[in-house]
Amino acid sequence: MSHLDRPAVKRVRDALLAAGLDDTVVELADTARSAEDAASAVGCELGAIVKSLCFSVGNRFVMALIAGDHLCNEDTLPTALKIRGAVRRPQASEVKGITGFTIGGVAPVGLLHPLPIVIDASLKRFDTVYAAAGHPHCIFAISLNDLSRITEGVISYSVAEPFEGVAPYMPPIRRSKTFRESTG
Repeated sequence: MSHLDRPAVKRVRDALLAAGLDDTVVELADTARSAEDAASAVGCELGAIVKSLCFSVGNRFVMALIAGDHLCNEDTLPTALKIRGAVRRPQASEVKGITGFTIGGVAPVGLLHPLPIVIDASLKRFDTVYAAAGHPHCIFAISLNDLSRITEGVISYSVAEPFEGVAPYMPPIRRSKTFRESTG
């Protein structure tokens, strides 16, 4: 049986199609259990890998979608999601129960239960990002705009910090037409 035919992966594929997107789920020969493994298997930069991290804030489960070369700043989750409560990491069994996915293959779409989602703004560096698709050997490609749209995720500049040695993401500065004309 191909991993693409597994029920969890099928939920991801169906969610992409239901959102009007192409089914971009692919089965990898190598595992994508970690961001490093996924980047190696896909042949992309580590930062283009989307880590789907589950947390509990107060009594609600939430998900943070973090660039592979960043760490989640857990202390900012309540503010970013406008939820009050202490942050904790749930047990693997809790993650499986709420998302329907096993850790290492947790997808941001096709969830068993809707979750508040926050998205690391540093993913804007990439035209295409890659997320787990329900199994450690399956991923899908998507644009950040589509990922934000179909997850209804809030994009945040404060929810993640780059690994040591990785330059912080700085959004491009866009100057208004008035500013450009006045500075000639």
